[in-house]
Amino acid sequence: MSDWTNILVAAIAVTFIGLSKAGFGGGLGMLTTPLCVFAFGPKDAIGILLPLLCAGDAFSLYHYWGKWEKKNLVYLLPGVVIGVVIGVQLIGRFSPQQLQVCIGVLAVLFVVFQLVKEKIFQAEGAFSPSHAIGIPCGIGAGITSTFAHGAGPVVAVFVMPQKLPKEIYVGTTVLMFTCINWIKMPFFLLDRELTNLSVLVPHAIITRETLWLSLLFFPLVPVGVWLGVWLNRRFSERLFLRFVYVLTFLTGIELIFHSQLVKLLR
Repeated sequence: MSDWTNILVAAIAVTFIGLSKAGFGGGLGMLTTPLCVFAFGPKDAIGILLPLLCAGDAFSLYHYWGKWEKKNLVYLLPGVVIGVVIGVQLIGRFSPQQLQVCIGVLAVLFVVFQLVKEKIFQAEGAFSPSHAIGIPCGIGAGITSTFAHGAGPVVAVFVMPQKLPKEIYVGTTVLMFTCINWIKMPFFLLDRELTNLSVLVPHAIITRETLWLSLLFFPLVPVGVWLGVWLNRRFSERLFLRFVYVLTFLTGIELIFHSQLVKLLR
């Protein structure tokens, strides 16, 4: 792609952050990372997006402040920390092509999850969250969020069966994503060559270059939030979500096979 095409794809992806944080098009968040991978490559895309996601979280927290079940943090966050530590180690071991395949696979699995989640959670009654379930879910959320900022399905598996009111459910997930993103931040910033934490810290994922690009695209986050609020008032998102899921699936497939999955697995 040309430089201008890269910029356009990245701009659309960052705008999607604001849209999803405004509550329009719940699947948009998962599409953001694969699109940015096309523009910047897998590792840079992950580093560029984290500060922008934290900014988007701030807008969501303002809107849903206090409308959450805080007990979920107690059950999920210990596992999230473990998952993030595992995730940053795995990122350091994967080549850019392998990391690109992982992001593509997560994108495809996300779409599959969206298609089957209603059947998964049809069981009557709400379950009571616990550490026995929360820690494994937290580890999964930490790993998937580190690789592709894609913890949404794992968090949903833990929170949706609780049958929370819609606003409390959204507020709880907003709080969880905020905490997960800030837990990742020090691991993304530190570099093993500059610290004594060589076991825990890979080479920095957020660098001066990625941070500069984050700042460059930052104005599109509030624009996306405003657009999401406007769309929520005027349009049904059902057809839009179908379009998003198809695009996410196709993007994931492209990331997988463009990276020659069969050759990588030999």
